[in-house]
Amino acid sequence: MCGKVYYNLSPVQLVETAIKLGEGELTASGALRVTTGTYTGRSPNDKFVVDSPAIHSKIAWNNNKSFSPEKFTQVYNRMLAYMQNRELFIFTGFAGADPENRITVQFINEFAWQNLFVQQLFIRPELQGPELIPDYKVICLPGFTADPAIDGTRSEAFIILNLEQRLVLIGGTHYAGEMKKSIFTVMNYILPERDILSMHCSANAGKNGDTALFFGLSGTGKTTLSADPDRNLIGDDEHGWSDTGIFNIEGGCYAKCIGLKYETEPQIWDAIRFGSVLENVVIDPATRVPDFADGSITENTRVAYPVEYIPNALIPGVGGHPKTIIFLTADAFGVLPPIAKLSTEQAMYHFLSGYTSKLAGTERGITEPQATFSACFGAPFLPLSPLRYAELLGEKLKRHNTAVFLINTGWSGGPYGVGQRMKLSYTRAMVTAALEGRLDHVPYKLDEIFTVYVPESCPGVPAEILMPRNTWSDKAAYDCKAQELARLFVQNFTSFKQAMPPEIIAAGPKA
Repeated sequence: MCGKVYYNLSPVQLVETAIKLGEGELTASGALRVTTGTYTGRSPNDKFVVDSPAIHSKIAWNNNKSFSPEKFTQVYNRMLAYMQNRELFIFTGFAGADPENRITVQFINEFAWQNLFVQQLFIRPELQGPELIPDYKVICLPGFTADPAIDGTRSEAFIILNLEQRLVLIGGTHYAGEMKKSIFTVMNYILPERDILSMHCSANAGKNGDTALFFGLSGTGKTTLSADPDRNLIGDDEHGWSDTGIFNIEGGCYAKCIGLKYETEPQIWDAIRFGSVLENVVIDPATRVPDFADGSITENTRVAYPVEYIPNALIPGVGGHPKTIIFLTADAFGVLPPIAKLSTEQAMYHFLSGYTSKLAGTERGITEPQATFSACFGAPFLPLSPLRYAELLGEKLKRHNTAVFLINTGWSGGPYGVGQRMKLSYTRAMVTAALEGRLDHVPYKLDEIFTVYVPESCPGVPAEILMPRNTWSDKAAYDCKAQELARLFVQNFTSFKQAMPPEIIAAGPKA
């Protein structure tokens, strides 16, 4: 028998309970601050998909680790035994702001703060009616640790998705982001079967309803750039693109906090209040004031809050077909242009490449930026072949005549450790110019290595930084580093060459 079970407690009740149980403490702004121990970021090497006959042929196993059904049942039974006589917190809500394309998800947690996290990150039922029947269940028990020798896991931590049984098991890690990303993986499995493109992107809309998408891995600026006071936020991380338009998969935001300042990100700053959950942020023990500059616990400090904490958020999180798409990359080589306009073929190439630099703290063991290629800007969350998502993107770009820009939020004037990170004010100016069509009629210059066209001018941005070679004092060093990155692009794309038409292959960098 389980101990007492609490169903869909209010945020106030969950905060009170978390403090009573010693799970966290209130900060000066009213947010609940918690720490997650050893795991302060995702652990992708500990994530598995159960290889059952019903789904075997659908899964891209070169990108997903298999787990046997027998071992899954064993872990599941051991978790059930662990739950005996323990208090549990259960939240049932939705993934998907579009009622036609949502799923009902139930989270079973042993910690009140984690139940608060999922209640703020997913979509709460509007009315208290009959109990919702979940399509998928997530059992998250951080205190339950696996034994690799017995359970078949890699370590004490595990995230195991059983897509046939519609059940997710998480244990051994206190990092709440694993729950969020496990459901995103589920949606990446479900939505393409309905010809809906599931996307790792943020989205917002202008006052006239024009929708924009921002693709990018964690730390590239999706949350920051989409939280624009002059536009309406649809969502900060995960969306679907159906025949009727865009919809948010979530009901909340999960923003990085390291270096957060009111002057540069006032909307996120103001969202850190009662009901929000601060992860691994250092606070003053007396005043309880957070120190967002302190990364001594992790660089991956986070805050989770409901999307309505952003004043101009669209509720529900739906919008029309996107007029503009931004691909964000944090280039640690310091050689990609700050902004470039992409053709449809180039957009397909860069979507499949998904180049960026993994930033410190987003995964275990990452302490400084590392160049990486992550297909569709979200390979760890793709159960299907990346080609399926790229196919859907290409169809939608052509159908809706969507403009695509590549924006480098990374380094300029040299690589990481030598150059400087691109100023946020410049990046915002470039994004605004792209969304407002102010780059439609300016002259462009070809970057001969990366074969993209770079605007020669952009309002609010010094012209000399638009061509990155100009910002390097050592031009020969730039040429060498640019060729190095171009070779990495070409090498990475070899896995897609046989499946891609020649015009898409030719749209990439020239090594």
